[in-house]
Amino acid sequence: MDDAIQKADTLIEALAWIRQFRGRTTVIKLGGSIMADEDALRHVLLDIVFMETVGMRPVIVHGAGPAINTAMEEAGIAPNFVHGRRVTDQVTLRIVQDVLAGKVNRQLAELIEDIGGRAMTLNFDSTPVLFGEPLELVLEGENVDLGFVGQVTRIDQMVIDNLCYAGTVPIIPSMCTDDQGQVYNVNADSAATMVARLLGAEKLIFLSDVNGVREDKDDPSTLIASLSAERAYELIADGAIDAGMIPKVEACIETLDRGVRKVHIIDGRIRHSLLLEIYTSQGIGTQIIK
Repeated sequence: MDDAIQKADTLIEALAWIRQFRGRTTVIKLGGSIMADEDALRHVLLDIVFMETVGMRPVIVHGAGPAINTAMEEAGIAPNFVHGRRVTDQVTLRIVQDVLAGKVNRQLAELIEDIGGRAMTLNFDSTPVLFGEPLELVLEGENVDLGFVGQVTRIDQMVIDNLCYAGTVPIIPSMCTDDQGQVYNVNADSAATMVARLLGAEKLIFLSDVNGVREDKDDPSTLIASLSAERAYELIADGAIDAGMIPKVEACIETLDRGVRKVHIIDGRIRHSLLLEIYTSQGIGTQIIK
């Protein structure tokens, strides 16, 4: 009986959050590290189906880094990254499109359907919704040629909204096309950030392999549950936030300035981390607020 009452108490705690976020859009960025773990991925997708069932409107934007690296290795091609961006020549672009916008995109939709939810692939074989232009990267005053790497400048919001209204989870690969039909590879964090901005999302959630932003980057127990933009810049200056976490946090802050209410960084490997972050008062990761 005590266990049953505790379960009921958990549901009651979740009720207020369910009511608050009902009808609101949440963009969830799935990274390759999560998708490489089949068990973690299944529980994340189960959380997403739950979110949709109780009235939220989840939108998935995903990458596929490890799967792309494996395919490139099989093709005898060494991956090359500059400033966190994959240098993408014509051969690499074909591999990225086949793996990211093809195999992985379809796999995510099929897994959601298997769980009992509804999903729609938004790739180049169905309905692409991300549009953009080549990314111009300047390092130390010089232009860097990244090949077919792009940035998102607009989205087909009507398609995404209509799917959400119909109770279907949009599955968006981090690739875009320009007005001439040229396809580009896009950094998944950047793509998710732009989708959240242009949708006017309530939340943007980055599923990572760390538990969030920490006072001491090497000590998980120093997790910061709620972080302001001002404090984030202090941690960057102190070195507590460094390396690849810096552009992620800076993108989070910029997203808040563009209308998204909250950005979350959580460890997607923890079972039901999405539900714990959204539907409990304490949360499980870091929420970044304006």
